[in-house]
Amino acid sequence: MDAIDRKILAVLQEDASLSVAEVGNRVGLSSTPCWKRIQKLEAEGVIARRVAVVDPDKIGLGVAVFVAIETGDHSDAWLANFAQVVSAMPEVMEFYRMAGDVDYILRVVVGSIQEYDAFYKRLISTVPLKNVTSRFAMERIKSTTALPIR
Repeated sequence: MDAIDRKILAVLQEDASLSVAEVGNRVGLSSTPCWKRIQKLEAEGVIARRVAVVDPDKIGLGVAVFVAIETGDHSDAWLANFAQVVSAMPEVMEFYRMAGDVDYILRVVVGSIQEYDAFYKRLISTVPLKNVTSRFAMERIKSTTALPIR
């Protein structure tokens, strides 16, 4: 991947709805070479998919909760089951296995504290957990999907 590919990625992360001609114009290429580069980046999996970024507040999902989970079971079978259950929960936007004193972190979006309570009850009823700590975001100061292309 060269500097032009990186410029293409930066432009597409900002606005994936731009035409190939406009992307090419912004990175100094004509349409055909730009299109070929984009196709190659998609084929190689560098561009995983193109999506619309939706404002959660405008669709009634303005409550963000960071859920720290500790477990007493670290077996492969437990993790496979836990990962399957949590991945199927639509409220879970991100799900990470962590190093340190917390085993997993979830970023959950819901419309209200009551919706989070229902989510929490479903979560704790599915698999045995040692500790679940919820932290509610008071204000979204920065939110981006764009990676820092270097």
